[in-house]
Parts: sequence; structure tokens; C-alpha cells
Amino acid sequence: MPKLKHIAALTMVRNDDFFLEKWVDYYGRELGKENLYIYYDGEDQAVADICQGTNAFLHPKIGNQVVAAEKERLRFLSEKAAELFGKGYELVIGVDADEYIVVDPKKGQSLKEYLSNQDIDVCLSPLGLDFGQKLGEEEDLTSERTFLSQRHYAQIGTRYTKPSIIAKPCRWGSGFHRVKGHNFHIAKDLFLLHFGYADKKILGERLGDADRKAQGWEKHIYKRSRTIKYATEKKAHDFDRWTRFARICQTWCRPPYALNKPAMFELRIVVKIPERFDHVL
Repeated sequence: MPKLKHIAALTMVRNDDFFLEKWVDYYGRELGKENLYIYYDGEDQAVADICQGTNAFLHPKIGNQVVAAEKERLRFLSEKAAELFGKGYELVIGVDADEYIVVDPKKGQSLKEYLSNQDIDVCLSPLGLDFGQKLGEEEDLTSERTFLSQRHYAQIGTRYTKPSIIAKPCRWGSGFHRVKGHNFHIAKDLFLLHFGYADKKILGERLGDADRKAQGWEKHIYKRSRTIKYATEKKAHDFDRWTRFARICQTWCRPPYALNKPAMFELRIVVKIPERFDHVL
């Protein structure tokens, strides 16, 4: 068996302790809490108790408008990732606090085991799954149970097929959506699960958050909240068949304005997550 690689995960948060708790619990279990790096966007916050055992820091607030602030945020996180390589890490995972990279349970491998077996030149992308809430069937999301025992429907989303795993210093674009100057490679049996718009109640709280309003996030949140509509109204397709198709499609199809991002003909495919995932996250 290959030697396990030294892997770090980093994120930046503001007013997001609900998802951060799951982030710390999941990546701490998979990588070790001592390998997690959390940066709070704003010194007006307090490091939550859930960060105990991790490397958590308060950072001066980055910008006030969403586009400029997001570019600066990813510049900062790219620099922090470069520093981690200087400390001996072999891979760095960069994700938002509501994003969780998981290995298909059929592999029987932990995230660390799976990534240690991958030959990564610059970056690696999981296939993106954007979770919604099927209204009338799924209740409010709670941290007391695994997320995947509560949410079973996701849109296969090119926005979340991100080069989140890097093997050397490089520069992430806004939202981790691309690595500047490099192509992306989608891993088999690896998924990025996005839960930021998977709960109507939490979405309402985000829309009412003064900080997000001040930064101009309102329009973005309204647009992305369509995931709940899709999960509720669209027919759910077979997971294994359509994720296999999506990997092929996103590997070969690119938008003309960004050849290092995936495309999928604007298809909005909702899949039902198999029960084998229920206890993963």
C-alpha cells in the first residue's frame, strides 16, 4: 500500500458556524484536525469552540463588494496554500465551509487513502453535486444527523466541479472554480458535495444576513437557490449512470470564455443519492 500523503485542508468563513461544524468534523476525521486551517474573514468574529484542535485565525475583513472581495479572498488562500507546501504538505484542499469532498463508499477508502493513490500533477477536481431540499419530503437540515441521511437530491453542477485539490503552489480563481494557467482533471469516484443551498430555512437566514446584503450577495443567493426548486420539481435520475455521463461530458466540454472550466450543455440533471452514501457525511 502506498505511503499516505501529508494533506491539509483550508477554508475561509464568516458567520457560517453551522456548516463549519460539519466541515471540522468531516475533514478532521479524514485528515486530522491538526491539518485543518481556518481563516475567519473579519476580526469582529470569535473563533468558535468547534475549531479546537485546528489551526484557526482571525483575519482583517476582506473587502465589501462580492466580486472584488472574492478575488482577494482567493488570492489570500492561494498564498496560504503555498505556505503549507513550504511546511511539508504534499496536497492542499481548498473549499468553502459548505463543501465536502467525499469518496464513493463503494471504493472502501478514506479520503486520505484515495488521494494518496492519485498521481496529481497540478490539481484534481471532484465531480460537483449541488444539493437541494425536496420540499414536502425533506425536513429542515440539522447537525444532529448526517447530512446525507437528510438530503437525497442534487443537481450535477459544473459550478462545483472545482480544482479544489492542488499538488503545488498555484493561483485559484474566484470561488476555487479554476486554477489559473492550468487545465483541470476530474477524478473518478470522487465528489464535491455543496450544501449551501440545501435548506430553505438556512437560505432565508443568509438572505437576511446584513453582511451578505452589504457585499451584494443577495442576487447570487436568489439565483443559486433554484437548486431547491429543481430538487423539488424535477424528476430524479439514476445516480451512477448520470454521474458517469457527467464526468465524460465535463471533461470534454468547455465554455468558450473559460477553457479551464467544465461545461455540460446547460443540462440540469437531478440525481438521487444512493443509500450507500448515508453515513459518509
